[in-house]
Amino acid sequence: MPVTVLLLSVGAACCLGFGFVLQQNAARHAPLSDFLSPRLLLDLMRVPRWLAGIGLMVCGMALGAVALGHGEVTLVEPLLATNLLFALALSRRQTGQQLGRQGWAGLTLLAGGVTAFIVAGQPRGGAAVTDPVRHWLIIGVMTGGALLLTAYAKRSRLSAGPALLALAAGLLYGVQDALTRVSGQRLSADGWAGLVTGWQPYGVIALGVAGLVLVQSAFETAPLRMSLPALTAAQPLAGIACGVGFLGDRLRADAGALAWEAGGLLGIVVGVVLLGMHPAMPRGGAAGEREFQRA
Repeated sequence: MPVTVLLLSVGAACCLGFGFVLQQNAARHAPLSDFLSPRLLLDLMRVPRWLAGIGLMVCGMALGAVALGHGEVTLVEPLLATNLLFALALSRRQTGQQLGRQGWAGLTLLAGGVTAFIVAGQPRGGAAVTDPVRHWLIIGVMTGGALLLTAYAKRSRLSAGPALLALAAGLLYGVQDALTRVSGQRLSADGWAGLVTGWQPYGVIALGVAGLVLVQSAFETAPLRMSLPALTAAQPLAGIACGVGFLGDRLRADAGALAWEAGGLLGIVVGVVLLGMHPAMPRGGAAGEREFQRA
């Protein structure tokens, strides 16, 4: 595994994890009338802490984009899932909560799962699939799933809604990462003219804005522990599906490797859930209509 990709991916995860905590700290004070509305972003833009969180998120996305330019999606995505470790570190500093058995178990499963998947799968690049039907089928399944989750979340806003919104955002962010890699390849091959004439960079922007609205709506209606695990688990799974499905990423496919890869992904998901539900994660959340507080 290239050291550059490792450092860029972990740096991106650090920025994303810190940024998510700051965003939720601010978004939980937003009025519920802004739920799933672009107006939510306009209101939050007046909050310095949220802007700091967005700044960190942008830095994380930039580092992630560079990492995707040097490594496969199937390699970068599991490493980005470690953002939850950094989110927990900042939350622990804010709350003073000890890591405890749950925290250590989650940390071990997440780190072990990432390691097992990468070592067993040995992600490597290959020829991208040229069949447009396959591209749009995979992208359609991901975005369609996100739309269905969002529609159901609107009906259960304060119960399962936040987790469903975060899950939907994770699917969109996974597709966004795949399109970010394609955009980087177009830029390298054809320059800026080739980049701006393709649809992929505009897809990256559209998915980013849609995902941001979903994430902030999840953050404003529930504690971080109810949304961040779903977001963190869904994004790498969606990204890996896109990487293998149409970007040409290849993983070892013998029986032993597949078993370890599946076990690694399971470890990542379980570790993410344990860390996301840790008592150190900010409680917050909205229980009803609140006055918007400028932090």
